[in-house]
Amino acid sequence: MTTEDIRIDSANGIGFIALDRPKALNALSAPMLRAISEALRAWRHDQAIRTVVVYSPHVRAFCAGGDIRFLYESAQAGDRDSIDAFFTDEYKLNHAIFTFPKPYIAVMNGVVMGGGMGISQGAHHTGGLRIVTQSTKMAMPETRIGLFPDVGVSWFLARAPGAIGRYLAATGASMGAADALYARMADAYLDDGALPGLIESLRHQRFLDGVAIVRFVENETTKYKVSPTLDRSALAEGRTLIDKHFATGNGAAILASLARETDGAAREWAERVAAELRERSPLSVDVSLQQVDRARYSSMAETLRRDLDLTRTAFERGDVIEGIRARIVDKDNQPSWKIARAEEVGVKDVERMFESAWTPATHPLRLLKD
Repeated sequence: MTTEDIRIDSANGIGFIALDRPKALNALSAPMLRAISEALRAWRHDQAIRTVVVYSPHVRAFCAGGDIRFLYESAQAGDRDSIDAFFTDEYKLNHAIFTFPKPYIAVMNGVVMGGGMGISQGAHHTGGLRIVTQSTKMAMPETRIGLFPDVGVSWFLARAPGAIGRYLAATGASMGAADALYARMADAYLDDGALPGLIESLRHQRFLDGVAIVRFVENETTKYKVSPTLDRSALAEGRTLIDKHFATGNGAAILASLARETDGAAREWAERVAAELRERSPLSVDVSLQQVDRARYSSMAETLRRDLDLTRTAFERGDVIEGIRARIVDKDNQPSWKIARAEEVGVKDVERMFESAWTPATHPLRLLKD
């Protein structure tokens, strides 16, 4: 199957999904979500398909996220149903990947953000692989636009080492290949230049089963001497400070903790991180921290249902519309957050964001099971 923005086909027992919307950095549109979902639904029960590989032939980006402009325009038009439908379809796809019964391999080159994380992170749960390259720039920067790390990624953030998940959720910090490997958001490294050859080999080399395909890809990733070392990642270097300041507490508590840092280089780091947090939506920072904390004790299905509840309240009474306007539409970078400072966010403000618009029996994601 070929559409304007995505190419889907199968060869040699492998289903291939190539994201092909380079001008939008492969941002996921509603038709793209449906196309991937339909392919996975067909391949799930097709005994001829042993593995799925999702990748981008464009080095700039694997996938920069969901179609934010579409969501903004829908909100401006008062079209709540379209927003709900988009996120419902996206989260169903995220769950389908997470529970896919065959190895799913995602090559995450270039920009990998938001929805791009949603169609890649679940690969780890299938016995597949999440592969990064030297061009990888991975992040969940949603607090910058008044949203939160959705697409089920809070489940993975909650299982990152120490307080790294809370740090990434609140700040939206970008990760390179070594950082992603250290944070357990990636499994292997491949050189960008090797991707075309890998895809070509997968299309023509014979494999016994899905396990053999994964083993072959793993072997290919071990050939590259430029593979990053974890102890050189920024996250590894900052781990002690991240754990010290982000292990517990809301945004205000974290900022207060950072302000108490007085030791040389640690103080410089704390001041930089505090400045980044001050740019984010204070309400979104607290919601994001809470979502990661809750995901630690949740299934993926429960996490995605909560994601959908949060997207509804974020668009109805949160900061996301203003955040998209300021950062993406008008680009004045002067958002007027509903709660201006972290110290002014109350417990009830956060709890209200987690209220569901649906009962358990009517929830659009009620049928999801892990």
